[in-house]
Amino acid sequence: MRYERRGRGERRGFGRGFPPKPVELGKEYDVEIQETSRRGEGITRIKGLVTFVPNTKPGDHVRIKITRISRRFAEAEVVGEAEAKEVEEAEEEETAEEGEAE
Repeated sequence: MRYERRGRGERRGFGRGFPPKPVELGKEYDVEIQETSRRGEGITRIKGLVTFVPNTKPGDHVRIKITRISRRFAEAEVVGEAEAKEVEEAEEEETAEEGEAE
């Protein structure tokens, strides 16, 4: 029985990589908290990327700073209140992107 040797970089079953993240570490965003996680943190989505924000609740409009970026989610901290105009623009962009994805 002969086995083929795999070259470097070829991984069995894991051919799908993760796309580049829509957020940057240390950058600030104005968001609206949409849900609560099991751990009690607020959840928002920035261009589809789930972002956990501690000490928030659904309906809060806050300015956040990204503190950690993982493969499937990001974590952030509250740095202040969001400006109403920017939150509305961000929500409109996200709604438009969701419509394009379908």
